[in-house]
Amino acid sequence: MSAGERSRVPESLTWDQSLLAGAAVAGMFVVGLGLRLLMRLLSPRAAHTRWAWDDLVVRLMADLAIIACLAGGVWIAVLVVDFTPDAQRTVGRSLIAVLILAVSLATARLAGGLATAIALARSGVAQSVTIFANISRAVVLVLGTLVLLQSLGVSITPMLTALGVGGLAVALALQDTLANLFAGVHILASKTIEPGDFVQLSTGQEGNVVDINWRKTTIRTITDNLVIVPNARFADAILTNFHQPGQEMDLLLQAKVGYRSDLAHVERVTLEVAAAVMAEVEGGIPGYDALVRFHTFGEHSIDFTVVLRAREFNDQFLVKHEFVKRLHARFRAEHIEIPLPTRHLVFADAPPVPPRTQFRGRRTGTGPRSW
Repeated sequence: MSAGERSRVPESLTWDQSLLAGAAVAGMFVVGLGLRLLMRLLSPRAAHTRWAWDDLVVRLMADLAIIACLAGGVWIAVLVVDFTPDAQRTVGRSLIAVLILAVSLATARLAGGLATAIALARSGVAQSVTIFANISRAVVLVLGTLVLLQSLGVSITPMLTALGVGGLAVALALQDTLANLFAGVHILASKTIEPGDFVQLSTGQEGNVVDINWRKTTIRTITDNLVIVPNARFADAILTNFHQPGQEMDLLLQAKVGYRSDLAHVERVTLEVAAAVMAEVEGGIPGYDALVRFHTFGEHSIDFTVVLRAREFNDQFLVKHEFVKRLHARFRAEHIEIPLPTRHLVFADAPPVPPRTQFRGRRTGTGPRSW
């Protein structure tokens, strides 16, 4: 068979071939819709299982169902029509390229979902960790693009060489960006800071870590504002993590009573109030044994510290609020003095005042007597 005959496409199609080709395409399209609908029905059940990856697999199959079945229908139609080998080869390459592109996009989505699921499972928080998801998607898309080019007959060896040389120049030009990227990976890999943790920076900013992406770390403050910190700065910062090694934290409250107070009675009353607050106030730790420690003879009072405990950082405000209210009311009921700042001035006895000495002046003339 000559080259012209090999590349020839049939000039006319019979009705049987046309009907079979159309039926093949339409039938496979319907099959794809059915599979996609089935995956959508299975998705809620997969979401309620303990295994976190089954819903991602179901999502991947739902994304690929129509495109894969449609590509299969087109290929069946090509075989039914009996295209020449060259035409079949061209259509086959095109279908393979489309499938590779679709699989790359769906796999990139799956890789991002897997990375997010693994990160959330390790950190146990409800926020998203976008840095691992973005890196996973980028790696899959790059590999998919290389496979696509290779399937189309494009040599990727010169491209890889150019990327290696160009990558060095890009790395030198994007030092700050790459520093933030690797700092973010280091933060998450070391698990010293995780999304959801409440942190306080040495510069004074504090709040819950919302997200750590390839460039920055986002912190939501108590006032519901966002603080954006570059990952490189965040990794080098001196900070306090109030969620590590556990979220529960001690609360130290300062109080004082007058010198005339019975300290044993003060301690007993304070512990009773603390036990009630721990058991009744949301955010307290029921059953926690509070502590009272007297420590200072002040200028006008005896100072002491009360040690309470809260479930997490944000719970401390309500616990302190209720404790101060109840302790103040109980001290008033028990007639325990909370002294105001006072100062007692003690003077040394003054020397005795000498008796008043009277001097009789001379009388001058006939006027009155003067002293």
